Amino acid sequence: MFEIEYSNISKKFLKNLDKELLSRIFERLEKLKIDPVPQDSKFIRRDGNEKVFRYRIGKCRVLYKIKESEKVILVTKIDKRDKVYD
Repeated sequence: MFEIEYSNISKKFLKNLDKELLSRIFERLEKLKIDPVPQDSKFIRRDGNEKVFRYRIGKCRVLYKIKESEKVILVTKIDKRDKVYD
């Protein structure tokens, strides 16, 4: 089972959300603990030795890395679709 960690950028985005969307995002991210690469996630690129994935949650996109050796999923960025890839 994996642990989920959040970058400062993703924490900042989550602070400004309404409770309904926030709970929806957390509910979906909890599923990553069991299955870090669900069928609806997409491989984006490599960052060093780590793979970067995109996870769609409504109009938001979550970018995350999987650190296999540490059993950690690092959520690097959460934002709306048009801003997340900047």
